[in-house]
Amino acid sequence: MQPPPPRGKQPATSFAEKMAVWFHWLLIILLAGSFALVMAAQGLSLNLPGQPGWPEVLLLLLATAGTITALTRQLPLQNVLLAASVIALLGGAAHALGATMGIPFGPFQFGTQTRPYLFQTLPWALPLIWVVVILNSRGVARLILRPWRKIRNYGFWLIGLTAALTGLFDLALDPFAARVKHYWFWLPTKFPVTWQGAPLVNFFSWAAVSLLILAFITPALINKNPVRRKPDFHPLVLWLGAMLLFGLASAMHGMRPATALDGAMAVLVTTFAVRGGKW
Repeated sequence: MQPPPPRGKQPATSFAEKMAVWFHWLLIILLAGSFALVMAAQGLSLNLPGQPGWPEVLLLLLATAGTITALTRQLPLQNVLLAASVIALLGGAAHALGATMGIPFGPFQFGTQTRPYLFQTLPWALPLIWVVVILNSRGVARLILRPWRKIRNYGFWLIGLTAALTGLFDLALDPFAARVKHYWFWLPTKFPVTWQGAPLVNFFSWAAVSLLILAFITPALINKNPVRRKPDFHPLVLWLGAMLLFGLASAMHGMRPATALDGAMAVLVTTFAVRGGKW
């Protein structure tokens, strides 16, 4: 049994750990560049070469990879991959059911821009969207609840707040996806009240489905060897970046209520997350 290292000195970082850190920072740089490209294309209406929509595809892929690698700095890789797989499977299944039967989100149809489809029903990108939304909403919820992480019911509060943040995220996502990019189209319903054309049940269903998903993945996301770490603001940065993109697109298309809501959510979530992170 080796003696512990002298006080004030830390064990040497392994080569694999150094490579993981470098890879994480490389992803952050690529993600920032991809985000800047999408924002420029959206704000300046640039006609980029290649297939339409490829900057958004690149941004989603990098956001997914960045979310997973950031989480592996706190948890074993197999746990993170297990959680991501369950999220993709259940979230994708919920949307496949919605596309064929109109439940639980309400009646809608996918646009041609979302091809290719998985199993001739589900756009390939939707499972990745679920992974990005839920894991980063959970990361933001952890920041907000950091002052209360030692209370007995912390786990239930974390699940509930994550589901609420997922529903709020969809409030900002849907006008961008449905009315700006036309990834899907909402069909008329008997209930006249909608949010930017989407039935209100859609947003409650996103929260409800996320609750179901969290019930399965939470055991895999619990750190079995907890140590005090610095707060991870990576999820908040991704969350705010999405709000900025959705808000800009809504403003450019004259959707003032959506723009105002995106801005209000960004300010509110940032305030509580930064306050909790400094605890």
